[in-house]
Amino acid sequence: MTTTRLVRSELRKLATTKMPWAFLAVLAVIAALNAFAVISGTDMDGGKGFIATAADQQSLVAFAFNAFMGAGLFGAIAVAREYGHNTVVPTFLASPRRHRAVLAQFVAVAIGGCVLSLIGVGLTIAAVAVSLPTTDYGFLVSADNVFRVVAASGFTGAAGAVLGAGIGAIVRNVGGAVTLTVFTFIVAPPLVVQLADGTASWMPANLANVISGTVDDINQPAALAALAGWALVPAVIGLITVQRRDIV
Repeated sequence: MTTTRLVRSELRKLATTKMPWAFLAVLAVIAALNAFAVISGTDMDGGKGFIATAADQQSLVAFAFNAFMGAGLFGAIAVAREYGHNTVVPTFLASPRRHRAVLAQFVAVAIGGCVLSLIGVGLTIAAVAVSLPTTDYGFLVSADNVFRVVAASGFTGAAGAVLGAGIGAIVRNVGGAVTLTVFTFIVAPPLVVQLADGTASWMPANLANVISGTVDDINQPAALAALAGWALVPAVIGLITVQRRDIV
């Protein structure tokens, strides 16, 4: 099979299962909660939450990192379940060169993570915009900043999905892959920061903030490269592991 057909096949696998719909449902719930917060929430300064101060952009930026983490879980589940249910065997039979099949899977998962993240941030923005007529405020985030956060969410979603896919290829068990992914996103960064001074700027949450434009601890190209590195390291390890492992 050609690489294009392999990627198309992997995308079809993702699109014809219930998993993406479950993630979309979660994104819809998050958007609805944001809308509820705009309608009923009030900040300490008397302004409406998410719209009255610069916190409105911060709430969108928080979604960029959440997209990274959510897409990581998406990638981990998508890949690990293939090994758990042995549905990866027909793929390797159709493409004996495993690295091509695994790379196609990673590309498909990255596309899926990017699309889900873009939909998620779009739903959040739309929910806030629809809720604004219930307040005395306007949307204070500029169009340029909104576009930047959307682009950042798409990139972090793709990177997170690849990271999760790498973990899924290494662990091969859905429960274990999800646990390790959560550890990587939530538990590991604070531990690394405590053990090694000067690493806080290179943790995923801060990198997402840099890419979104709210902090400037490091420059944009470095932040993009660092976040890509977070994704590529487990992906490369997963690729090597699959190459050397027996698949029964």
